[in-house]
Formats: sequence, structure tokens, C-alpha cells
Amino acid sequence: MRGSYFLVLYLPIDSVVRTKSKEFHLSRGYYVYVGSAMNSLEKRVERHFSKKKKLHWHIDYLLEKAIPLRAYLIPSDERLEEELSVEVSKYGEAIDGFGASDLKVRSNLYRFENAPDDLLKRILKERKLEYKVISSAGGAGAGI
Repeated sequence: MRGSYFLVLYLPIDSVVRTKSKEFHLSRGYYVYVGSAMNSLEKRVERHFSKKKKLHWHIDYLLEKAIPLRAYLIPSDERLEEELSVEVSKYGEAIDGFGASDLKVRSNLYRFENAPDDLLKRILKERKLEYKVISSAGGAGAGI
């Protein structure tokens, strides 16, 4: 399956996340990472939930400190990552330079004070995008 996804994370304490080339000072709270996988969406998201992995992308470094709660898988042959990131940016605090090096947006990571699930569902519903929710506990639910 191809498509995009929202990854909902919780960062329990203020943290410094160091990648190969950048340093991000992140406050405790909820985060939404907007990503895409135009080859294997399920495997990409499963990788985010995995504890053992080679650190490659910015999100991998954040996942060393944050707890992945759930992912919204959005199947599509169209690249929606940038459009979805722009929409989430209207509501969340953008973390400049995080995971968006191949896009025109300034970030793919957004901070929220409270769990952003209702907002994400609303964005998907307004865009008439089908999605499936995968939780870190392994459960899944479908959305329309």
C-alpha cells in the first residue's frame, strides 16, 4: 500500500533531540509527525513502532525519547504529505527543519498541548480521505 500517515507521539519530558546534523529543543507534549511511504506504508509505520532500528531519519532520533501512540494510515497513490503537513501546521506549533528537507513546508513535526486526534480525524474527514488507525498496542480501527 502507498500513501501518507500521521504519527501521534507523546514526549513525557522536555528533551534535546540530536540528529546527525541538527539539534532540536522540544517541550513536553503531544506531537504529530506527517510522513509518506510510496512503496510500503505499513512497513514504514511498523518501523516507527519498532524499538530496534538503525537511526536514519529525524523521526528515528525523536522516537528514542518519545512514545509512539498511534498512526493514521492514509492510502493514496497521490503524494499528500505536503498538503497534510500544511493543514496540520494551521493548528500545531511547527518544529522548524524537522523532517521536511524534501518538501516546500518548513516542518513535518507539530507540537500540541493536548492529544490531537479529534483534529486529525476532522482534517481527514474534510478531505474525504479514508484512513486506518494503528495503535502502539497493536490494535487497529478504520475511519471514513
